[in-house]
Amino acid sequence: MVIFGAAGDLTKRLVVPALYNLACAKLLPEEFAITGVDIAEKSDDEWRGSFREMLQEFVKPAGESAHVDQNAWNWLTSRMSYFRGDLNNSEMYEKLKAKLHEQDASRGTAGNYLFYLAVAPQFFGPVVEHLGKSCLTCETGNCWRRVVIEKPFGHDLASAHELNQRILAVLREEQIYRIDHYLGKETVQNIMMFRFANGFFEPVWNRDRIDHVQITAAETVGVEQRGAFYEKTGALRDMVPNHVFQLVAMTAMEAPSSFSADAVRAEKAKVIESIRICQPDQVSCTAVRGQYGPGEIDGKHVAGYREEPHVAPDSRTETYVAMKLAIENWRWADVPFYVRTGKRLARRKTQIAIRFKEAPCALFRYTAVRNPAPNWLLVRIQPDEGIALEFGAKIPGPVTKLGDVRMDFKYQDYFGTAPNTGYETLLYDVMIGDATLFQRADNIEAGWRVVQPVLDGWGMNPPGDFPNYAAGIDGPAAAEEMLAREGRRWRPIG
Repeated sequence: MVIFGAAGDLTKRLVVPALYNLACAKLLPEEFAITGVDIAEKSDDEWRGSFREMLQEFVKPAGESAHVDQNAWNWLTSRMSYFRGDLNNSEMYEKLKAKLHEQDASRGTAGNYLFYLAVAPQFFGPVVEHLGKSCLTCETGNCWRRVVIEKPFGHDLASAHELNQRILAVLREEQIYRIDHYLGKETVQNIMMFRFANGFFEPVWNRDRIDHVQITAAETVGVEQRGAFYEKTGALRDMVPNHVFQLVAMTAMEAPSSFSADAVRAEKAKVIESIRICQPDQVSCTAVRGQYGPGEIDGKHVAGYREEPHVAPDSRTETYVAMKLAIENWRWADVPFYVRTGKRLARRKTQIAIRFKEAPCALFRYTAVRNPAPNWLLVRIQPDEGIALEFGAKIPGPVTKLGDVRMDFKYQDYFGTAPNTGYETLLYDVMIGDATLFQRADNIEAGWRVVQPVLDGWGMNPPGDFPNYAAGIDGPAAAEEMLAREGRRWRPIG
């Protein structure tokens, strides 16, 4: 495994802890080795040592005190070496190839290579092209070459298409793994099992029984030290074409012909391609943007977005977005999908909420029951992974009254949990060649086709009311108004 950007935050926070978990589970091959590549001047020992503190933090959820499996950690670090190099220097790739071949020779094996691009987006195309020119991506015999690319995959439709063209000129689609850590979460993976392995849910999973769907990806954190990045990105680009649309696709897809990667990804692509594309002048009816101002979270005062480091004092970058999506196919016609994501909101929560249509009230016309509460199915992705069903039940007593009840399944209660980054399953899948949880080029571009008119519409009409929500609440009032116009309301985040 070759990690480009080996000294960066992503490698430290997510990739190496995930590899440690795989080592603990003994899911890495005995011949496994890691070469870290970065421009920073480091020795092998300095690079290995830089991960220790982060690993201590990572394992803390396992108990009151941090406990690192020293045998697993020693096993992993003994296979880690550092290689200093400039990603823009073609000679570096030739030297890297020589190093990798030398390692292969010392083990007496011809290696499989996994190249992980934990680098800034502007390096994706150049790194892949350099790998191709040095023949590091050429597959011979039974040896494979695979490349993992992090988001953001483009910053608009044109750049996403251009990036696809660049990397597909070097690699086959089967060699490309566009990673989205949301899809590594157990609850996301369980959506398909929940739908297609339980006979009593799938028959009601359609326009006949479902009124609407709400998908929320809320964070309490601000932009922290990423202001310079976020100023160029914003909530829409950062979250919607990737994380949010993948949740939409998993919720709305048809049953695939099998669980093979091609079959699953084909059905997900069909969903995104079925989303109605609005015109830029219609954006005000289907999309809302917001930016957080000063407020209070967990009893502590927090600054507004414009007061964050590396953010312009008059910034017009959105930190919140809500959209109404229409999926124009047989299953979902006239069922709106409302999605929202933002920073500095009331609570950290990622959830899919499915609202079922109300039962007729005629039966209860001579009782104290006036309007039975709606039924909801809630798929919680983070932080407390699980599935809940909300419905009505009679309150004991001589008078006919309905009360709201909740059946709640929690992963922690049934299966237990261990600290994980969401990358363990994804990295393992890359190694075994299972691309089910990774995005194809057509899926990426279909998502950007939906988002592009919103970007264009907002570009033509800069916001005049930022900041328009205080940190610590559920978002701007305009988001509530978007649903209220259709007689609906968001489920509370807090």
